[in-house]
Amino acid sequence: ARDIFDAFCRDLGGHDQLSEAQTQLVRRASMISIKCEEMESHGANGEQIDLDVFGKLTDRLGRTLQRLGIKRVLKNITPSVADYVEHVNRT
Repeated sequence: ARDIFDAFCRDLGGHDQLSEAQTQLVRRASMISIKCEEMESHGANGEQIDLDVFGKLTDRLGRTLQRLGIKRVLKNITPSVADYVEHVNRT
């Protein structure tokens, strides 16, 4: 829980930069994340999980992170022309 909490705080500029309200939301997001990870672990082990609950938790986590201002940053994965030509020549 502490690792997830600290990671969220770092994403927001550090714990000392957060208001109490933000800190409370980070705590909630951390706990939701832990529950999601627990369910994912059970599912990966072949156990049945309640996908409705998992979906609701995932949605709530997303909304909490949006409220905190943590945004999804797109990563450019478009290959360069040289990389594309090299790939085409290999196949």
